[in-house]
Amino acid sequence: MSAFKSLSMAMLKGFYRDKATLFFTFVFPLMFLVVFGLIFRDAGSEKIDIGVVGNGKVIATLEQSGLADLRRFDNLDAAVQEVRSGDLPAVVFEQGDQITLRYAASDQTQSRIVSGLLDGVVGAVNQDETGQRPRYVVQADQVEDSSLKAIQYLTPGIMSWGIAITAVFGSALTMVSWRKKQVLRRLRLAPVGVNTLLTSRVMVTIAIAIVQAVIFIGVGLLPVFGLQLTGTWWLSIPVFLCGVLAFFSIGMVVGAFAKTEEAATAAANVIVLPMAFLSGTFFPIDQAPDWVRNVSKVFPLRHLNDGVMDFMVRGKAADALLVPCAVLLGFTLVMGLIAARVFRWEDS
Repeated sequence: MSAFKSLSMAMLKGFYRDKATLFFTFVFPLMFLVVFGLIFRDAGSEKIDIGVVGNGKVIATLEQSGLADLRRFDNLDAAVQEVRSGDLPAVVFEQGDQITLRYAASDQTQSRIVSGLLDGVVGAVNQDETGQRPRYVVQADQVEDSSLKAIQYLTPGIMSWGIAITAVFGSALTMVSWRKKQVLRRLRLAPVGVNTLLTSRVMVTIAIAIVQAVIFIGVGLLPVFGLQLTGTWWLSIPVFLCGVLAFFSIGMVVGAFAKTEEAATAAANVIVLPMAFLSGTFFPIDQAPDWVRNVSKVFPLRHLNDGVMDFMVRGKAADALLVPCAVLLGFTLVMGLIAARVFRWEDS
């Protein structure tokens, strides 16, 4: 216990005395949360702009729906020019019974939104004119809480990425630095076993990750962002701990192979950064191509992201713990065995 305590304190002191490490552990990933949180704070609340020409029941109904901001034009040519220049996604022209929609093919997302909105309004107007009751009715309900905001999706993903960075870089750089400075050699000659060394490094990594998580969630809970935790948020803790272990084991493998801090940093970046983009850290993975979604299932960060989000955002029950925890612990076991086989006390 004395060796464990001494090693842990040495690692913690080395951590908080290094200003660069503190920056890249806490400030750097937090910058992404703050920037993206502010950018997407009002996402979904803005109405789409639509140009309209003429007057009639369809345009009046569209205006009364409150689903779009209408910009009126005196003639169709002027409105179409705005669409061509990219200032508007589409324009609706109503003349008598004829409804004309002119849209920009370069902005297919907004054009489809306008087209669907117009189809619904025209259908409602036709029903009102004929007095016929519709045969099919769609009932749509949001599965999440109505107050759900983008910050509730951003926080789990960016927090998981920050934890991954800390675990991989912390373990890898510590091993490389201690081996290079002959610290591991001295520890080998002292009555300190490998288990004590690894356990102390794991506990320090977990402690730092917990502080990271508290800061991330605390920032997200600020009124400017409005993060709201679900009733089962505490179930994300096991997933969180499994994720720390998984990325710690990756760092140990990197630290075993790398001979310099520069090589360890480069290798860790090559592993973690592409994984972040392919695991849904910065954008919803559901919007990615099929092959990207399939590849992402191999990465532990994808399961850490999904696991934390399942409880912090979606409010799932305890049975949802099985898959992410099993994958992350399996990954920890495999990478841990590899790290044990290639572990070196000193450079050859």
